[in-house]
Amino acid sequence: MAAGKGEMVWVRILEEGVFRFDASEAARAAAGPSLSFSEPCRREESRSGEDNPAVVPVCEVVGEVQRVVVELPSGTSFYGTGESSGPLERTGKQVFTWNTDAWGYGPGTTSLYQSHPWVLAVLPDGKALGILADTSCRCEIDLRQESTMKFSASCAHPVILFGPFNTPSEVITSLSHAIGTVSMPPKWSLGYHQCRWSYDSSEKVLQVARTFRERHIPCDVVWMDIDYMDGFRCFTFDRNCFPDPKSMVDELHSVGCKAIWMLDPGIKNERGYFACDSGTESDVWVKKKDSVPFIGKVWPGDCVFPDFTCERARSWWSGLVREFISNGVDGIWNDMNEPAVSNTTTKTMPESIIHRGDADIGGHQNHSYYHNVYGMLMAKSTYEGMKMASSDKRPFVLTRAGFIGSQRYAATWTGGISLTCSVFSEEYLHDLMLWFFCQGLSGQPFSGPDIGGFAGNATPKLFGRWMGVCSLFPFCRGHSESVSFDHEPWSFGKECEDVCRDALLRRYRLLPHIYTLFYLSHMNGTPVVAPVFFADPRDPELRKIETSFLLGPLLVCASTCPDKGAHEIVQKLPRGIWLPFDFADSHPDLPVMYLRGGAILPTGLPLMHVGEARLEDDLSLIIAFDETGKAEGVLYEDDGDGYEFMRGNYLLTHYVAELHSSVVTVKVSQTEGSWKRPKRRLNINLLLGAGAVISAHGIDGGELHLTMPAESEVSSLVAASELEHKKRLDMIRPIPDIDETSRQEAAELSETPVDLKGGDWLLKVVPGIGGRIISMTHLPSGSQWLDCKVGTNGYEEYNAAEDTRGCTEEYKVFRRYLEQSGKEGSICLQGDIGGGLVLQRQISICEENPRIVKIDSSIQAKRVGAASAEFSRGMDAGGQMCKSESSKLLQSQPG
Repeated sequence: MAAGKGEMVWVRILEEGVFRFDASEAARAAAGPSLSFSEPCRREESRSGEDNPAVVPVCEVVGEVQRVVVELPSGTSFYGTGESSGPLERTGKQVFTWNTDAWGYGPGTTSLYQSHPWVLAVLPDGKALGILADTSCRCEIDLRQESTMKFSASCAHPVILFGPFNTPSEVITSLSHAIGTVSMPPKWSLGYHQCRWSYDSSEKVLQVARTFRERHIPCDVVWMDIDYMDGFRCFTFDRNCFPDPKSMVDELHSVGCKAIWMLDPGIKNERGYFACDSGTESDVWVKKKDSVPFIGKVWPGDCVFPDFTCERARSWWSGLVREFISNGVDGIWNDMNEPAVSNTTTKTMPESIIHRGDADIGGHQNHSYYHNVYGMLMAKSTYEGMKMASSDKRPFVLTRAGFIGSQRYAATWTGGISLTCSVFSEEYLHDLMLWFFCQGLSGQPFSGPDIGGFAGNATPKLFGRWMGVCSLFPFCRGHSESVSFDHEPWSFGKECEDVCRDALLRRYRLLPHIYTLFYLSHMNGTPVVAPVFFADPRDPELRKIETSFLLGPLLVCASTCPDKGAHEIVQKLPRGIWLPFDFADSHPDLPVMYLRGGAILPTGLPLMHVGEARLEDDLSLIIAFDETGKAEGVLYEDDGDGYEFMRGNYLLTHYVAELHSSVVTVKVSQTEGSWKRPKRRLNINLLLGAGAVISAHGIDGGELHLTMPAESEVSSLVAASELEHKKRLDMIRPIPDIDETSRQEAAELSETPVDLKGGDWLLKVVPGIGGRIISMTHLPSGSQWLDCKVGTNGYEEYNAAEDTRGCTEEYKVFRRYLEQSGKEGSICLQGDIGGGLVLQRQISICEENPRIVKIDSSIQAKRVGAASAEFSRGMDAGGQMCKSESSKLLQSQPG
């Protein structure tokens, strides 16, 4: 790219209010094809019109780096940036779009599993616009300067401006016209999912499903993590533990449960293994410059990787998926697809790897060009394979890695979050709500966290709070790692189980509404869940609210304060009428729900013994009038699966309610579609305030009338409801906040990484496994000196200069403490390694010589107190091993 600086050249594309900007005419010609647009050719087609862009970015090109600057009015608020940590309002953030296996990430992590080079800007007057940097390459999004966006990438690429439009929702809708909308999910996928790494046998899977039914806790899906495979070989089954997967799934189906199975991209490099042999025969592997397949270590050991950038590899993978479905597979989980590779310092493929991409997506390129879209292309191939297997079922795919546009093929989740003690977990519960908002504001509505946290052990109190909030997220799954306690709802005691049951029953009652929101999102790109400020973008006080969210017309408020229940928090609500309601299930650990005045909310009752997110025949409408005595709402219905809805076989019902002279009339105002309305009773619940309601019953499709009571009677009903609500809360037995160590004395005291920073170094240490250093960053150079992986024995620390098998030290921690002194920052840990011995490890950063990290380890007799043995393992800045009697030093070189 030629050096230069100035305003970008622009053309109108797509629709009114959408513009493409390039650094120059030459840069426009040099830009690669769009990998985010659902129809890439539409980015290349200019449209006629008289509208001009409200803002023109400035671009500076220095060498290979293109830097785009967009300056907006003071007081502009930034959102979006896709899957990223940190606050809801993104001003002050710096994000790098580089898909990363970011296990144990926190608020300061700048790259996670997915990349969305997108920013939503809400202007001071409430209008909004969005900017998409349409490149798959590594991109820096710099929002650290107030009201200024900066995008930097080492390639020529356009940026796309959407807006300004009147509301943020209109911007998201316009974005969806470019990148596509979420695929319409099967209705069962909106129920509750139960997962664990791993349910180790068919018997265990069936036991879990039956227990949900016996305890009357809703659940629609049980997941199989990686251990169902034969030696981690994809598309195989461990015949000892899963001897007949099809029969197991048939039994799951008999109790209303689906089965979802994991597939990773790493294929074991083993002659005689059918997937490896057929892939080699079809020439589908990612290759090095010398045309030899790239070999990387993942779960099975040495693996080869499909090159999803070419149609040949995608068709090969889709064919394997199609055959795999015949085993009773209802959905597929794509994991480790950043792609994660354990024996490289970058934890992924080297950027010099060559992909033989199709010409229409960029042709032959090195890995840095296709890295961010590898996971999305894998999800696309999986999605297409499922469609090939059954034309009358909608695929369900979950992907860890993705790119903006992935919502066309897959749902997503938070990945490897690490939660242990209550303080960290409360923070993470809050942070995950923000992660969730950022995904939704970047075009990915079908997402959610691992309820309870994947790594570590939630307390009963915390698990109940997680379930209360996350049961209202679009994707609702409980998941935990193999070394944690059981994390099924009944594993935390009766009080927690009761809260989880109520939370999930609440979700299932709201399924008619949630399913309707997904249909509207699929058709129009509207968000399923949005921050509160979407209800009134002009109110600046709403823009930073992070403890509440909108579920369509429903505002759900969730406390993230560990000392107060949701009912004790004073909520900031948008302007207008907002009436609280519940299903007689109020609890301090369940969110308080408010319905917007003028809204009608469709709800139902779950059929517990059938599952599959099905409801009783009755339909209930919850009504909140606005100031004019009117309300309206919409309900979408179809078969719950398949594609008949695309041929008109659906029912979209618009309900209206009006109050005239004390008489309330509820009726159908408009319908669409040919799907036959069920013969069912219609229950009306009219909100009066403070949770008070008046009810009536009729037949759905007909006109229903009820008479409002006198004003004095309404006041009495409201007062009685307030009193009843208080009594109910006073009678509730709270969930005990039991510390995890009291539940299982053998548990690790902590698996949450602790930061130790000083001088030239930033270390991340995991106390719960004896002080293993899982990452070590040399700050002046940004070099990663150590890397990590998670295996059956915990962490292994290694460096390229070491034996790649690592060095594993296994022992249980019985005490740990942190020290800070004037001379140095240090962490000191002790672990019981058996035989009357303890291992003591002290990790220090010396203030006197900030280039040195010192690690002292000794084995001591617990009763004697003298050192029984000493050892060390270390590395200098040149990558050479260094040894000493009792310590190891890591020293950075000058400069």
